[in-house]
Amino acid sequence: MKLGMTKFLTPFRVIVISYVAAMFVISLLLFLPFSTQDGISITYDEALFTAVSAVSVTGLTVVNVSETYSWAGILFLALGIQLGGIGVMTLGTFVWMVLGRKIPLSQRMLIMVDQNQISFSGLVRLMRGILLAALVIQLIGATILGTYYLNYFDTTFEAYYQGAFSAMTAFTNAGFDITGQSLVPFVDDYFVQLVHMLLIFAGAIGFPVLLELREYFSPKNPNFRFSLFTKIATSTYFIVFGIGVAMLWIFERNAFYDGMPWHSQLFFSLFNSATARSGGLSTMDMNELTLASLLLMSGLMIIGASPSSVGGGIRTTTLAVMFLTIRSFALGRDDVKVFGREIHAEDKQKAFIVLSVFAVGLFGAIMMIAAFEGTGEFVLMAILFEASSAFGTSGLSMGITPDLSFPSQVVLMILMLVGRVGLVAFLFSIRAQEKKTTYKHPTERIIIG
Repeated sequence: MKLGMTKFLTPFRVIVISYVAAMFVISLLLFLPFSTQDGISITYDEALFTAVSAVSVTGLTVVNVSETYSWAGILFLALGIQLGGIGVMTLGTFVWMVLGRKIPLSQRMLIMVDQNQISFSGLVRLMRGILLAALVIQLIGATILGTYYLNYFDTTFEAYYQGAFSAMTAFTNAGFDITGQSLVPFVDDYFVQLVHMLLIFAGAIGFPVLLELREYFSPKNPNFRFSLFTKIATSTYFIVFGIGVAMLWIFERNAFYDGMPWHSQLFFSLFNSATARSGGLSTMDMNELTLASLLLMSGLMIIGASPSSVGGGIRTTTLAVMFLTIRSFALGRDDVKVFGREIHAEDKQKAFIVLSVFAVGLFGAIMMIAAFEGTGEFVLMAILFEASSAFGTSGLSMGITPDLSFPSQVVLMILMLVGRVGLVAFLFSIRAQEKKTTYKHPTERIIIG
């Protein structure tokens, strides 16, 4: 019996179960009477959705956080965000290190899966680096924003409280806010927007990239070279970001941007392109964008952040490998080369599996929500936008999530979970145990396309 359970509880399944367990624990904490403000009561369904959104660092909500939760509720919400942002296994490893215990092989395997690593080498060092980077970046962000918020809030405590939560939600790309208006009050404050964008970038670019940047600037490693992962992830992330900025300006220059000064147009484009990738914070009502921009934003949310980051989506490297593979095919090449290296065949296969499963999954989710909600109440664009936001763990919304039926909200919760865990890990968690075949059938070609 024990052997059978061991075979069932693969590292991928343990990761998924850990995140699900964290979501249920946070939901119970949020459902406690003292977690809500006096005179406010919520249903367990609302607490569960908020918890799933927090642990998946998404930001979609069915209640107004600032008007619903007490100090205790905000604390539990922050705990869920940190669990999801930094990673359940990373924080678990931190506990092991604090207790002075040696990290066992089973724990190292879980770390490797949770952080999308391909070897055991340097895992504990990676965990220390991730924790240190996350805490230092959030502390710096909180200090800068808290000090600057002294110009906006009446008391020092309120300014630094708002600054700390803003820094946390921006770095973890959680998308939650305790102002009740996201960043709309700072629509003309470009400094606040710039700080939030930098924090979003830091969280979404990938922890391995941050750690390699630290090594690059360290005098101890004068001959340090960036890995292929860092080169692909970083270049793809900022290329997509730049395309998003340009396309948003093109689509909105004669619509929402009409009559605005150039600097307002620039920052609306910059911030929307940045936050769509997984950030979830907003400086405007998404319903004011044109249909073309909403489709573009949905695409940006679907692409999401880099692997081993706080963000979701299909991830930047998946997009890059897909594009490079298609490019090589068009040029008549069998191999895929970039930055003086060749992409492994298994990585190409994973990229197209992720894209194929994602396309089927998102289409199925949209179809299910449309069936649950009936006809006429919600437009297809709003459903697509919300589903893309859930899968990309972005949190941007056209405002329909609170009005969806609970079955539709369950669909969004599943998308948020898969988006946070990652499609590869999720697919491996439901994959049957690999069996070696003792024979092979004759090979035959078929017509494709």
